[in-house]
Amino acid sequence: MRPATITADHNPLRDPSDLRLPRIAGPCGLVIFGVTGDLARKKLMPAVYDLANRGLLPPGFALTGFARRDWEDEDFAQVVHDAVREHARTPFREATWRQLAEGIRFVQGSFDDDDAFERLRQTVEDLDAERGTGGNHAFYLSVPPGAFPLVCRQLARSGLSRSEGDAWRRVVIEKPFGHDLESARELDAVVSEVFTPDSVFRIDHYLGKETVQNLLALRFANQMFEPIWNANFVDHVQITMAEDIGISGRAGYYDGIGAARDVIQNHLLQLLALVAMEEPGSFDAPALRAEKIKALSAVRLPKELGKHTARGQYAAGNQGGEDVRGFLDEDGIAADSHTETYAAIRVDIDNRRWAGVPFYLRTGKRLGRRVTEVAVVFKKAPHLPFESSQSSELGNNALVIRVQPDEGVTMRFGAKVPGTAMEVRDVTMDFGYGHSFTESSPEAYERLILDVLLGDPPLFPTREEVELSWKILDPITSHWAATGAPDEYRSGTWGPESADDMLARDGRTWRRP
Repeated sequence: MRPATITADHNPLRDPSDLRLPRIAGPCGLVIFGVTGDLARKKLMPAVYDLANRGLLPPGFALTGFARRDWEDEDFAQVVHDAVREHARTPFREATWRQLAEGIRFVQGSFDDDDAFERLRQTVEDLDAERGTGGNHAFYLSVPPGAFPLVCRQLARSGLSRSEGDAWRRVVIEKPFGHDLESARELDAVVSEVFTPDSVFRIDHYLGKETVQNLLALRFANQMFEPIWNANFVDHVQITMAEDIGISGRAGYYDGIGAARDVIQNHLLQLLALVAMEEPGSFDAPALRAEKIKALSAVRLPKELGKHTARGQYAAGNQGGEDVRGFLDEDGIAADSHTETYAAIRVDIDNRRWAGVPFYLRTGKRLGRRVTEVAVVFKKAPHLPFESSQSSELGNNALVIRVQPDEGVTMRFGAKVPGTAMEVRDVTMDFGYGHSFTESSPEAYERLILDVLLGDPPLFPTREEVELSWKILDPITSHWAATGAPDEYRSGTWGPESADDMLARDGRTWRRP
């Protein structure tokens, strides 16, 4: 007997008053290329289950895996089952699993195998008939960047990229989208031959994080911040993504890519755009993207890149109480590799709102702790009616948006120390999601996969945004390529001395989160 159908209206986990992810996908299927990889196992398949568990996928949803493994449908279903059990955010429910499992299929083959794509086309057609997916299918390319063009061409050759009537076909592409401006344009040319611009979804999972979107709410839903969100009051902005891990066996991907291409070009410049952009007329995709493009178009690099950028490689050290090896000692890394594991840059924004306000972006591996944050640091008061000794411990006011972990917002300001003397020092006021809301935030890939199935693109960077980001980064990586090896920094610290010197030249210091 087939299990009872679970609809959004009858799912016991689906609260009608839950406004976090209220939209429900229509009939559709998802094809994942590269289902044997860590991303698919740890993020994509659990996110699909969590969406189903919350009643946000149609009852006939179909999930198809494509890989070289010699699996049957049942083998792949077991892989999905194990991934869900280990990594899903919501509780495991047998009824949800049975319904999802009915729509699971697997196609064995390699990317250059024409016959395999013919089998995939037949599988998709069968699912339309059996599961009522209506010809609506998204293709998730969880594959190495070099395979993007081949897979896209195979989708075109086999007819899988073409839709009929009101049906849709979409493609999801993981970062990095190219390794420089030229390669990004070449890749976009290939993708554009196969899919229309509104059918291409470039994933930046940071834009799916709750606190990144809360940045928009913080700025535009509150009167108290926007009047001071400009060069009259802001001294500088620091955007940090720090990791306490090394390359974690990813030498094949990471060596030759480096920290700047891996993180700054996408995650950090997208955060910069959200911090710096003007208020959009609405939060629909065209309006939001237009303001982000304006902000990125106004970014300017300092003339002396050697003084306003820094890069490094982690050396052996002690982290979390255990000894760790350096980057050049990692498996698969050449002894003379110049790939940076730490990158810091200064950029300026050439418009009225931000004239004279530097934006400092940094990222690195094997740093002091894992943290991603945006710190808006304000200018000091033009006059302090206190003796210098009374406010010697008073720093700049700051607003810090914590993206991960411990998501929330911190405000730093001056307050009087209790006692008879007038002494002012820094204090903090903290808002944490976990303390203020009983609802747990959706995982980023949950939100982004649902947006793909709904055809809702505000959280996905456009071709213009990708190209503008490479235009910003390319001169920096070219400069580094001509200047020898990166500086060394000990694992567990906050990067090379050259990064501290970079800010010291501007009379500033990095935050220590």
